[in-house]
Amino acid sequence: MQNSGLMHANRISPATVNWLMENYEMAEGVSLPRSTLYNHYLTHCSETKIDPVNAASFGKLIRSVFMGLRTRRLGTRGNSKYHYYGIRIKASSLLNDFSSEENLPGRTNQSSSSKKIKFIKTEERNSNQYTTNSSDSANCSQNSIPSSPQAQNQEYLGDGANAVPEFPDIILDEIQLDDNCTLEDVDTFKNLYREHYEAFLGAILNLEFGTVESLWREFWRSQDNNNDECEEEKYLSKEKLYSLSKCKTLQLFVKTVDFLFYQNLVKVLIPDVLRPVPGTLTQAIRNFSKGLESWLISAMQGCPEEMISIKVTAVSAFAQTLRRYTSLNHLAQAARAVLQNYTQINQMLTDLNRVDFRNVQEQAS
Repeated sequence: MQNSGLMHANRISPATVNWLMENYEMAEGVSLPRSTLYNHYLTHCSETKIDPVNAASFGKLIRSVFMGLRTRRLGTRGNSKYHYYGIRIKASSLLNDFSSEENLPGRTNQSSSSKKIKFIKTEERNSNQYTTNSSDSANCSQNSIPSSPQAQNQEYLGDGANAVPEFPDIILDEIQLDDNCTLEDVDTFKNLYREHYEAFLGAILNLEFGTVESLWREFWRSQDNNNDECEEEKYLSKEKLYSLSKCKTLQLFVKTVDFLFYQNLVKVLIPDVLRPVPGTLTQAIRNFSKGLESWLISAMQGCPEEMISIKVTAVSAFAQTLRRYTSLNHLAQAARAVLQNYTQINQMLTDLNRVDFRNVQEQAS
């Protein structure tokens, strides 16, 4: 842990930073719901007579104290929650007796049969992947890989450690925003967008492609999504989200990071276009690419047209690249099968020697 960046805002009490360091610690293979951490914080503020900051500002504080903390979304559509991965409550902390609004223990119980989190970490890929086993996740999407060969297919994925790009600064004045939006809302949008990307990447690494549709619907507050229960609504209202989406500076920000993110995702899904890949994986990737545009357009109904156009343009390029790469991979595997067959190679050589190249050249000239 680094001392720099601990006090990310003057509004954060040093006592709060000390409280975090005394009660939490970083560790592999564990997670805490984001809402649970915030509830712990609200209780701390109430007990110490400190005015709490909003959830978005608290999220920035957590990331500055526990460097490298990642966010993942866990659960099925309509019942998913953001979790912080790589953090747990210390064994000596009284927070272990704290019950959140979800009646979950403050400390992740890895032996629980209701929901188990498993991280997969290899020498070749320094990225955290997870699989969830729960009654809620029994209904797999048709675009996801069946659970039995999933671990084998994950071995063919590339390194996702740096797939979420560095976000550029969003520099603008409040005069560029609608009256109902502030610069703090812009900062909140940026943080939510980063967490959205991390959840997107988590779905890809776990080969749960169908989850992407629900992530888009939840972020853009789709009309058929229950926004009253949407966690993002507590951080940034749908009205403010759509108002910010009209800002040209925000549109340029989204355009820039979307193209960077999708370029990195291509390298994650197909790191080597010539490498033999199981047919189940390539077919799942192709099915995924075919549904992307329609999913996004449906999820963004009601959003400002300029933002829809920017998002769809980027995802269309992503989908086309995936289809092109999977086709090239299929062609490479077919060619490899031929070149590994000596009988076919000899026949090809015989046929090639029979070609009258002089005659072909004369006809072509």
